[in-house]
Amino acid sequence: MGEFFVYSFFLGMLFFIFPIFVYADVYVDVTENRCWFSLSLFKYLKVFSGYLQLHPEGLVFHITKKTAIILPYSQMMSMRQKFEITKGFQLYRFHQIVEAGSPNKVSGIVLGALLQSSSGQVFSIMQTNHPFLSLRNSTLLSDRGGVRITINTALVFNGLILSIAFAKKTLEAIINWIRKKRSTASWKKQHNS
Repeated sequence: MGEFFVYSFFLGMLFFIFPIFVYADVYVDVTENRCWFSLSLFKYLKVFSGYLQLHPEGLVFHITKKTAIILPYSQMMSMRQKFEITKGFQLYRFHQIVEAGSPNKVSGIVLGALLQSSSGQVFSIMQTNHPFLSLRNSTLLSDRGGVRITINTALVFNGLILSIAFAKKTLEAIINWIRKKRSTASWKKQHNS
């Protein structure tokens, strides 16, 4: 019985101290109006995958062949304000390939050059501020038409940061609940008198 506690304590400390890598692979095809994605831990343990579509009512997440979730556009701004990533989640890797334009047209060549140079400028600024980042960009010219983007990114964090973020969100929810209770109690008190 004592060995179980020693092993669980050791594994718990490993979870809190050592880094956890979350990889996201994304493929966007603008002509098909779809965005395929896959999330995995340490690049090999697949956690979640599916695809996303733009719909007049909102974003549609297709998780399985029979299951889809609609996120209305009206709720997206409020969700953005509620969801906040702490500074403990660090971007570790961002690789992208953009396929756009045509090699046979001047407009396609100009578009490809503009994409390549602008991403080079943004990546150099990011690399200056965060030298540990792995940044890579490629621009391809294709006769197929349309725009396709392939992104491979990785976030790194540890269990301690995840626990702190969870505790922060829990405390914010408790404080908001207490404030709401107090305001309704004081409103009822004023209404009765």
